[in-house]
Amino acid sequence: MARTKPQQVTTPRRITGADDRDLEQQKAERRAARAKRRRYAGRLGWGGQFSGRAAVEDTGTVYTGPSTQAAAIYPFLLGAGLPPRGVPVGRDVLTGELVAIDPSGWTGKLTTNPGVWVMSQPGAGKSALVKRMCLVYCAYGYMVCVPGDVKGEYSQMVSELGGSVIRIGDGASRINPLDSGPLKGRLATMQPAQRDSLLDVLNGRRLETLGALLSTKNGLGRSPNEIERSALNTAVQIASDASEGADPIIPDVISVLRHAPEALRAKLAADGDAYLALTRSVIAGLDNLCDGPLKGLFDGPTTTPLDLHAPAVSVDISGLRARGNDVISAGMIATWAYAYSSIDSARSIGMMNRKLVLPMDEMWRALRSGPGLVDAMDAISRLNRTTDDVTIYVTHSILDSESLPTEEDRNKARGLMDRCDTWVLGASSSEELQRVTGKRALTEQERMMITSWSSATSTGLDTSDQVHPGRGKYLIKIGTRPGIAAATELTPTEARLYQTDNNQTEIGDNRS
Repeated sequence: MARTKPQQVTTPRRITGADDRDLEQQKAERRAARAKRRRYAGRLGWGGQFSGRAAVEDTGTVYTGPSTQAAAIYPFLLGAGLPPRGVPVGRDVLTGELVAIDPSGWTGKLTTNPGVWVMSQPGAGKSALVKRMCLVYCAYGYMVCVPGDVKGEYSQMVSELGGSVIRIGDGASRINPLDSGPLKGRLATMQPAQRDSLLDVLNGRRLETLGALLSTKNGLGRSPNEIERSALNTAVQIASDASEGADPIIPDVISVLRHAPEALRAKLAADGDAYLALTRSVIAGLDNLCDGPLKGLFDGPTTTPLDLHAPAVSVDISGLRARGNDVISAGMIATWAYAYSSIDSARSIGMMNRKLVLPMDEMWRALRSGPGLVDAMDAISRLNRTTDDVTIYVTHSILDSESLPTEEDRNKARGLMDRCDTWVLGASSSEELQRVTGKRALTEQERMMITSWSSATSTGLDTSDQVHPGRGKYLIKIGTRPGIAAATELTPTEARLYQTDNNQTEIGDNRS
């Protein structure tokens, strides 16, 4: 009888609810692992059929090419945005990002100085941007100082800020170019050493102011020579000593020169006819400053002193426009010297520690007035990094700096541009932008954009509803960084304050 092999019988194991959960968790983990493998390829690529897996890892190849060819594979064609701090300019015309300008806050970080060069064609809104900077910086505690407002366009804004407006011309007020400002009445209370030091500085400023005024066509028409400057220096000191606590005026200096005191004759080593020959021209030049077109402007004590505690100050010389450009030039020199000397003197004795915003609008007039104002602007631009004063130069063209009579003065004007790390360019012609490229590198796209802003949008007869394409558009250049293009929209209050053409009522219209 054959022996049969016993068979094994496996009894199926009973699956419980806990086992079901374990199986589901395992399946979920396997699905997650497969999804992860599908999402991230290995170093050699995807595995499996038709997956393109590489047998050997490629070390890669470096290709180079110009931006015109590689632009499609190199999309980073825009400069990095500016920090959203300071004065809001508007929206980036390409990205819609908020663009702000802060020359004071950028100093030592993005720039080396707080100077700003603003340039565009007339009517593109330069003054609107400058006034917005003044308003916002005033809210930050800066003092807005407009030393010579030729068109009177800042007066309303300064008044509504609670500031002080001094009007010169047409019998309104008078400024003494030799005014000591806040030092008046304080010199007698100072220690002798400090008083003598401040008097030396003050008399030096007075001499520079007289020299600048004499260089205008209403004075000598030229800068005083070395002998005339020596005579003026001594005469100013003698007149100052004789004023007994008051400020000397130009007629006092003329009187000293006419009477020829011994100290003055000894200084010039001349007497009699020789003395008259040396001083005749400078006396005649000073007489011209007190008579003729300038009569009643700078020939007496200051009628309205500068309020250095006000949030903003402006010297309005729009009343001089009817007297001609030569009178305006003399007025700008006198008011700039008076305003900045007063502020500098107040700082020297601790009466003022606020920073300034100095909008130098109508700069083309200043540059064409002669070396006096160029020297003043040159001195201010060299000190603003120390004082952190925001100085804003506003002009129409780089060629304005070439209108000065001597190469020395033209070099000083060029230096003003070079010391401005921040440039704001509005609508300009292609020829002008070629000149700008010599100072600031502009890409072809930047030049095309700015040029497009200067083109008319319509050639029809009815242009009443047309807006200049470059109105309120600016390209902000900081050093060699790519420019940031921004478009400004004025608030109703700004539109009311910023009007520079009373015949226009459109919001944002600005003719300067």
